[in-house]
Amino acid sequence: MYEDLAIFSGTANRQLAEEICEYLGCPLRGVDIFKFPNDNIFVRLQRSVRGQHVFIIQPTCAPVNDNIMELLILIDALRRDSAGDITAVVTYYGYSRTDKKDQPRVPITARLVADMITVAGATRFMTMDLHADQIQGFFTIPVDDITAFHMLSEYFIEKEIENAVVVAPDVGATKIGRDFAEALDVPLTIIEKRRERRQGRKTEVLSLIGDVRGMNAIIFDDEIDTAGTVRDAALFLKANGARDVYACVTHAVLSHPGPERLNEAGLKELVVTNTVAISEEKRQEMKDLKLTVLSVAPLLGEVIRRIYLGISVGEMFNE
Repeated sequence: MYEDLAIFSGTANRQLAEEICEYLGCPLRGVDIFKFPNDNIFVRLQRSVRGQHVFIIQPTCAPVNDNIMELLILIDALRRDSAGDITAVVTYYGYSRTDKKDQPRVPITARLVADMITVAGATRFMTMDLHADQIQGFFTIPVDDITAFHMLSEYFIEKEIENAVVVAPDVGATKIGRDFAEALDVPLTIIEKRRERRQGRKTEVLSLIGDVRGMNAIIFDDEIDTAGTVRDAALFLKANGARDVYACVTHAVLSHPGPERLNEAGLKELVVTNTVAISEEKRQEMKDLKLTVLSVAPLLGEVIRRIYLGISVGEMFNE
């Protein structure tokens, strides 16, 4: 059925690629990836992909620059081997926060990375829960921005948490927080951050739009990086009368000192997906925290199947 389907993985999240292949019932193609002593990355395909439909699984998480270069070089190798089409499946898009010129003399790196992926030879781009929707417009090739929203909301619907309230940890997360609250059929509360000048210095002051007293709060956002926002939000919610506090995000980036801050947050549970691989070292740092990792492999596997067969992807989320 999938004779001319070829799935490759970079080194960023090979386990996810293996799970996707298991869902599809096809093998993960072999590729040699290593560094020369001068730190140059080298890629060599183990067999030809001439005329085939190729998908590359490679989130551009830390080490971001290495993973981006690995992706670009792999795309180039596939293009030069005359692949029929090449879809870059970047489950986490590095530099996504640099999506606009919000101050003088700064780049728009999210656009630059999009240009590099296209120039390297990708004919389609697939990602998950982009930090900013406008990044889709940075590409001149088709883009599929797949969401883990339904998977995450169904998880909490099945938990049937009593007296639940969804919390947007800042004003920027209000829209997705509102949608999540609507899916769970619970209220929405927003944490507002303000900078105030006190005694000659600026301090950050948090205020609450809504009520969490006696309620179980679910903090919902697209990613956790250094976890400062989640930790501060969790402690603030408890100080305002919340009972248990959960956190739910698509991307568990967990840059230093993220794991340490999550331990300080006193969360009841942290729910994430495996768009970014969580190292054993980070898991050990969070060993006292209940961590639930939901796999996006069946979701991405189904999207890949539909793209390969020419079936609508949007219908998956409209049923």
